Amino acid sequence: MSDNPTGDTPVKKPGTKIAPAGQEPRLDLGADAAVLTAALVDFRSESGQEGPLADAVEAALRALPHLTVDRYGNNVVARTHLGRPERVVLAGHLDTVPIADNVPSRLDEDGVLWGCGTSDMKSGVAVQLRIAATVPAPNRDLTFVFYDNEEVAAHLNGLGHVAEAHPDWLAGDFAILLESSDGEIEGGCQGTLRVHLRTAGERAHSARSWMGSNAIHAAAPILRRLAEYQPRRPVIDGLEYHEGLNAVAIEGGVAGNVIPDACTVTVNFRYAPDRTDAEALDHVREVFAGCGVAEFEIDDHSGAALPGLSHPAAAAFMKAVGGTPRPKFGWTDVARFSALGVPAVNYGPGNPLLAHKRDERVDTATILAVEERLRNWLTA
Repeated sequence: MSDNPTGDTPVKKPGTKIAPAGQEPRLDLGADAAVLTAALVDFRSESGQEGPLADAVEAALRALPHLTVDRYGNNVVARTHLGRPERVVLAGHLDTVPIADNVPSRLDEDGVLWGCGTSDMKSGVAVQLRIAATVPAPNRDLTFVFYDNEEVAAHLNGLGHVAEAHPDWLAGDFAILLESSDGEIEGGCQGTLRVHLRTAGERAHSARSWMGSNAIHAAAPILRRLAEYQPRRPVIDGLEYHEGLNAVAIEGGVAGNVIPDACTVTVNFRYAPDRTDAEALDHVREVFAGCGVAEFEIDDHSGAALPGLSHPAAAAFMKAVGGTPRPKFGWTDVARFSALGVPAVNYGPGNPLLAHKRDERVDTATILAVEERLRNWLTA
């Protein structure tokens, strides 16, 4: 039996660089998803620098006659128009966190592909592109969304920009975000709220500290409240979420001989999807009531998304791909689809615990398995 029964381009031999350093490979959608992942990784595309990769994705998709392709900024949307009774959206972001000496990609002898974005989420993007190229007549109409600036502040997010400017491009009955999930379905996502809690004091010479009021000391009740906080673990649609309220930064001080008159504690609240945005904000205000907070400022806020696993399309997808659904710990753009009225899940190759790490990597077998399961579901 052939080692390559599909006729796809095989993965290159272990231990070799898949693309020479500094050389941007073209996107060959005839290559299998593992090789295509390597090509995508070798396109540097840190947030804000996705243009060349978006160009390559657009060019590759425009060569497929069964798709219509639209572009808005560095966001590319391709769709089938087969008149099927159901439309499924497959979405993924093109950007990565800053590269940490981990590009170009490298394939080792165990079939593990190393490099920035291998897990988060160029392996998922590779699966999208393979489905777009190899499933011209799916049993559901398909929309493929490739967007920029997911790894940075919410107001820069390309999917959000497309939703505002062209919401009809994102219309669908069900959406799958191919974020890394180890090839298992992850339902919904946590909301994330980041706030600045500021305390005030009065400057004085540190040799005469009693003449002033130390704003850093005034932050002690805030830190105590955080240390004593007991997070909820609610069960929603059979999935147990785990909330978290944590200080992620503290800033204060003027000079080594000055009593500081200002201090800021930055707090991040990761909350379960049974809370609305307003309820999450109210909860954080309540937690820090009476802690001497002089100013409460919202820095960033992205709402949660309910699992939606009871939706018929989600149930059919779960039955087709198997496994045991898990809660999504973290925020993903399933929340944006949920806000548009499109139930969505996370499902992609890659280990989410390896995202953003210097030694980020993905098992190529998982990439191929996710591609195969999606293809089987869309052609059954």
